[in-house]
Amino acid sequence: MCGIAGVFHNATPKPVDPARIGAMIAAMAHRGPDGEGVWTAPGVGFGHRRLSIIDLEGSPQPMSDGDLTVTYNGEIYNFAELRAELTALGARFRTAGDTEVLLHGWRAWGVRVLDRLNGMFAFALHDGGSRTLFLARDRVGAKPLHYAELADGSIAFASELKGLLAHPLLRREPDLRAVEDYLGLGYVPDDTCIVAGVRKLPAGCFLLVERGKPLPEPRRWWDIDFSNRATGSADALGEELLDRMRTAVRSRMIADVPLGAFLSGGVDSSAVVALMAEADRRAVLTCTIGFDEAGHDERAHAQIVADRFRTDHRTRVVSPDDFALIDTLTHAFDEPFADASALATYQVSALARESVTVALSGDGADEAMAGYRRHRFHAGEERMRGLLPAAARGKLFGTLGRHYPKADWAPRPLRAKSTLLALAGSGEEAYARAVGVTTPELRARLFSAEARRALDGYRAEDRYIATMRAAPARDGLDRAQYADIKHWLPGDILTKVDRTSMAVSLEAREPLLDHRLLEFCATLPPALRLRGGQGKWLMKRSLERHLPREILYRPKMGFVTPVSAWFRGPLAAAAAGLARSRVLADTGWFDLPALSVLAADHRAGRADHGRTLWQFLMLERSLGQLFGGSI
Repeated sequence: MCGIAGVFHNATPKPVDPARIGAMIAAMAHRGPDGEGVWTAPGVGFGHRRLSIIDLEGSPQPMSDGDLTVTYNGEIYNFAELRAELTALGARFRTAGDTEVLLHGWRAWGVRVLDRLNGMFAFALHDGGSRTLFLARDRVGAKPLHYAELADGSIAFASELKGLLAHPLLRREPDLRAVEDYLGLGYVPDDTCIVAGVRKLPAGCFLLVERGKPLPEPRRWWDIDFSNRATGSADALGEELLDRMRTAVRSRMIADVPLGAFLSGGVDSSAVVALMAEADRRAVLTCTIGFDEAGHDERAHAQIVADRFRTDHRTRVVSPDDFALIDTLTHAFDEPFADASALATYQVSALARESVTVALSGDGADEAMAGYRRHRFHAGEERMRGLLPAAARGKLFGTLGRHYPKADWAPRPLRAKSTLLALAGSGEEAYARAVGVTTPELRARLFSAEARRALDGYRAEDRYIATMRAAPARDGLDRAQYADIKHWLPGDILTKVDRTSMAVSLEAREPLLDHRLLEFCATLPPALRLRGGQGKWLMKRSLERHLPREILYRPKMGFVTPVSAWFRGPLAAAAAGLARSRVLADTGWFDLPALSVLAADHRAGRADHGRTLWQFLMLERSLGQLFGGSI
């Protein structure tokens, strides 16, 4: 795992200052503490920070072969097979790692080399013969890549935003639309950035820049398709599912450094640990984070799995005292990021890094196999929508919803007002709201009149709605999962895992996001993904001989930090202080008295605004870090 950066002059091949490239990679030293390199040629410069995982003493980067040079972040899990294939075509390898596969693969197959890669990656390749810069990102967005056109017309790229910000020609101006997206979704999605003018290469896309031509739009090289249905019995499909999971786990256990696993006690991480234990007789090192709030603590369930597979098990507890880590998280993410489980993910990464350099996680199964509670609610609502024409639904459920008392404090099944209003509208609109954090109505209260005018109707939810309507899918559940894989997965889940693990120089691998496994899951009939109120139904059924029922079928808890309770206790003063924040006031974007009322209602128990308060806390810190007093 590594950090990459570079500059490309696509108008004329002006010299690139190696010191500027050095500054960009120095800002991301945490991504690669084991080595660094800078390479320049007329009109181009690449930089690299290395975390050594495979071929520890070889494979320095940036790496060149003739007129080709690459700087690369990630792991190609099938690199041995590709090396053999390329050797048969005449390639001569000088190293034992996976980086050189990209050079010889480009020479042999060009852009189509991407189709052959099984892994997580973001890389830049300069082809001196064709005078081009090629940027590519893996299928699901496990590894990040930011880029921007600078004031002198050159193109800069970096793994993290802080790498771009180290270049003196990048203008620092905030983007209000990104703030709207962040407050709506809890993260800044991949199609925008908090710094205006900076872009993120979308997952499954590449960018081919030719010298002398304008910067083109990214081109998609991979997509997932929910429109086809697999045939066969549940038993046969379950066996194929388990076999694909087993293959994915084993391919990600290849490393020349110590390796372990995150273990939450949920189905996904427990499945990964079970399959790791099956593949290796040595004890798997497992790491678990607990909480001092009983309703959020999964240590007992993780211990059941650790005992069953006789793992070398380590635990650590997250408490409100760890609030001091908020500045560490702000630095790690650059952009505001409101998924409070990042605190626990950072802690489990730090715990793992004490003993290993690589850790496998269970991320991805919820998106692939309809494991979120919102998937279950959406599927039920879609069945209800199918019983009545849209006009009748709007009149019946809309009238009931408007007159039903609001109950934000209640569990989701008892929030009849929200459910009735959701049934009155489209499935896409309802799901876009369900996946969000702060509702459009609450955002309208918290934004100033000036900010509302500047947004001019722009809404965070609209990207979800558009994606669901254009999805290659057959039903509402398909469309919801497709949108999650396009937005939630790269924007929230994979950003969280990448930034927190890389902050402590740990490589995290997600076997359940193997693209062959994802593509297979997308073909499963909805009844095999979600049945009888159970998400991931076929996955759980196929794991019954590996994991106890108390792990497979217990209610989903999730890796959730108890911020709502903290904001009524040890962090109450921090919540109250938001309305007095000079950083937030200087933006002119917010109604601070309304934010004060929000915090007071939460402290008094009149409403649960814990997630929104955490959003504003992280936003305040991020804006201060990125823009200081220049907003």
